[in-house]
Amino acid sequence: MDILGGRNFDEPSEISAIKKFVQDEYNIKPTVAKNGDSIVITLPNASMVSSVRLRGPEIKRRCQIDKKLVFRIG
Repeated sequence: MDILGGRNFDEPSEISAIKKFVQDEYNIKPTVAKNGDSIVITLPNASMVSSVRLRGPEIKRRCQIDKKLVFRIG
């Protein structure tokens, strides 16, 4: 019996794009997850969240995202 049922575990393209953007621009690895109609980006500290949040419109444009971006400290 196959419990996983052949599910596709590939990362969605918008999540990969956001991770690559933050890694390239800030040299940190964020945690990114889809949550319904939004994408949650978790970063290590408040200053990093503030910096990345200011570039939210650029992230949405460059990564071709139409969902709401939510930023969290983690």
